[in-house]
Amino acid sequence: MDCLEAIFRRRSVRKYRAEPVAEEHLAQILEAGRQAPSGGNRQPWHFVVVRDPELRRRTGEACSGQTWVGEADVIICACGDSTISEKWNEVDPTIALQNMILAATALGYGTCWVGAFDREKVHEVLQIPEHLNVVCLTPVGVADEAPDARPRKSTEGIFSRDQFGNPWV
Repeated sequence: MDCLEAIFRRRSVRKYRAEPVAEEHLAQILEAGRQAPSGGNRQPWHFVVVRDPELRRRTGEACSGQTWVGEADVIICACGDSTISEKWNEVDPTIALQNMILAATALGYGTCWVGAFDREKVHEVLQIPEHLNVVCLTPVGVADEAPDARPRKSTEGIFSRDQFGNPWV
């Protein structure tokens, strides 16, 4: 699957089969994140890759009770390090996680960008040091659903030509 196809096929999956993510695929997914751009190439990120079933369960509970998060074979928790970059420590891990989400999609796995979570609980469950900020998470697993595409805003509503308010088309 090429990049554009992965972008257009990606869906938020909230139901997973009890099947493993292949180790070689997980390595490719993580490498896609490692290759992400970052401000000044500072790479102010750390990712906790959770495979332990009990830790996945507890992480799902820490995601505002979204227990389905823990049903996927893997949870990737993206953290930003403000000691490396105070300015980009939240944006850069998010960019890297998007690379991972698209790689997972291209490899046939389901994901869902998760931004609703209790930071303190996630820190506690995954033993994340205080200097790291949990930014977002995604489960990665074999999808047990195929959600339809969700509505998107119109091109006219989100793009301007040259200056704000000039019609794109």
